[in-house]
Amino acid sequence: MKYIYFLLIFGLALASGQTNPAPAAKQLTPFATQMIANEKALTDAVKSRDVEYLKRTFADDYVEAGSDGQLHDRGEVLGDAYETQLKEYTPYNIEVVALNDSSAVVTYDVIVGMVRYDEEIPRYQRISSVWVKQGEQWRLKFQQSTPHVF
Repeated sequence: MKYIYFLLIFGLALASGQTNPAPAAKQLTPFATQMIANEKALTDAVKSRDVEYLKRTFADDYVEAGSDGQLHDRGEVLGDAYETQLKEYTPYNIEVVALNDSSAVVTYDVIVGMVRYDEEIPRYQRISSVWVKQGEQWRLKFQQSTPHVF
């Protein structure tokens, strides 16, 4: 069964730590709330360079399609985590699509302020994440970052 949820003010709620959406927003299910919490925890781990959390969260076959159009495997992404400085990450227009009880696709737009080595990272991106539940733990299997073209 598929569920689609829109949270227009996700960025504000995430930034302020609020767990209740604005009155005009649709009420989130526990499943959608969990998926949003997974994304927030992932962002917090990248900001704090918590590589141990990332190791526990990335699936063994994790793949990232970066905003540079290149594929990056789990080892490469974990290695870059020490060099990545995520200063700003403001998501909005989030959607959670449950594929079944143990997998979901989460998509959103984001304003990014990031430094990795000397490369410039696109400020506006569209993120797509694939989450799967393995045992009792949610793991990130795939993530794609696509630069916004305005």
